[in-house]
Amino acid sequence: MIDQKKLNLTMLCDFYELTMGNGYFASGLKDRITYFDVFFRDVPDKGGFALCAGLDQIIRYIQDLHFSDEDIEYLRGKQLFSEEFLSYLRSFRFTGDLYAIPEGTPVFPREPLITVRAPAIEAQLIETFLLLTVNHQSLIATKANRIARAARGRTVLEFGSRRAQGSDAAISGARAAYIGGCKGTACTISDQLYGVPAGGTMAHAWVQMFDTQYEAFKTYCQLYPTNATLLVDTYNTLKSGVPDAIRAFNEVLRPMGIQKCGIRLDSGDMAYLTREARRMLDEAGWPGCQISVSNALDEYLIQDLLLQGACIDMFGVGERLITARSEPVFGGVYKLAAVEDENGNIIPKIKVSENVNKITIPHFKKTYRLFDRATGKAEADYICLHDEALDDTKPLELFDPRVTWKRKTLTNFTARELQVPVFRGGRLVYQQPPLQEIQTYCARQVDSLWDEVKRFDYPHKYYVDLSQKLWDIKQELLTRSR
Repeated sequence: MIDQKKLNLTMLCDFYELTMGNGYFASGLKDRITYFDVFFRDVPDKGGFALCAGLDQIIRYIQDLHFSDEDIEYLRGKQLFSEEFLSYLRSFRFTGDLYAIPEGTPVFPREPLITVRAPAIEAQLIETFLLLTVNHQSLIATKANRIARAARGRTVLEFGSRRAQGSDAAISGARAAYIGGCKGTACTISDQLYGVPAGGTMAHAWVQMFDTQYEAFKTYCQLYPTNATLLVDTYNTLKSGVPDAIRAFNEVLRPMGIQKCGIRLDSGDMAYLTREARRMLDEAGWPGCQISVSNALDEYLIQDLLLQGACIDMFGVGERLITARSEPVFGGVYKLAAVEDENGNIIPKIKVSENVNKITIPHFKKTYRLFDRATGKAEADYICLHDEALDDTKPLELFDPRVTWKRKTLTNFTARELQVPVFRGGRLVYQQPPLQEIQTYCARQVDSLWDEVKRFDYPHKYYVDLSQKLWDIKQELLTRSR
């Protein structure tokens, strides 16, 4: 068995990436410069947009790319790879360029989230890790943002560690959820590693360990007077849970002059119980006591609870967030977009399919986001060739790349290029912002979208258009492929 402490994520690749790498090496293609795009085809939950996340993990992965002696011996044992290729892997590292849209940016189907320009073997070997990271982190960040928006400014905490699909899903999922809008997590190690604020109080077991519920509450208030949130639904929420909590607050916290406290419900009719609990707390002189709830919540349940007048200050959301249970696959793909010939000329490549949605956008590209100067709102995204210049002082005609008669001319707009350089020549050139800044940036960028795009159901379609030059190249390649 491999030592988990020495786990080399370079080997976290689909085996075909290694067989193709060996094939490129044997065919004299190992130094052929290639361009690959990471993009997705559909927004989860039929939403209007997604959020990209995972760049932090990708940076650390690429910086540590290497094959150990144990890895080489394992590959030799497969009896598929030449000794020359195995020798090449001994000094393997990433020497290419990588461009990415910063974490927390709203993104849309078919636009490149990440573009890799690198020798063929290098670009191929990083495919799996890039996809699994972008797919998982973007999925969780997107789901968290939907849930945070449903809460209408109330605090949302990520509570899903014990239901996550593996340890990394719990740890990195908490980070992605924070980017999407959660204020904290129950996962301690995510705080230790990434600075996602971790917190928690008690479980039902704490209440059951004591002879009486009141004794459990009083003891907890004595131990943690500045962090006293009591779980009131172990026996009977309104008949004993809330009254015992009020008694403990009165006897322990009030003499200390502490007003900050809370109760949590994990079961029952949340709308009715929180309204009654709020009334009881206010009548007892605890109007500042916060009410939090948990138990299989998602954006739709939260939305409905608030519409029913539930008195809730904080939501703890677990399994339906950390697993994105309603649609647990992001569906990002990694496709070849171009190669360079011996003279450095870029040769566009396209994947053609009977399924129109699977036809790729060829060439080395860049994407602009176009903002209305008057409102500050994002109007559309514009994908063009990497060397095209967009002059936002002049009118720009946009057209739907599938239904080309649908056209719109923008006049009073500003253009911002979405991707930034992350690696150049294998060297890191991007300074990753602190996590809190990423969350703030994400909220600001989501706010730049029209409300119609942010609807949970039947959102307005946000257009991702192609430049005329890029559209022409795509059509020429499609014609050639017939």
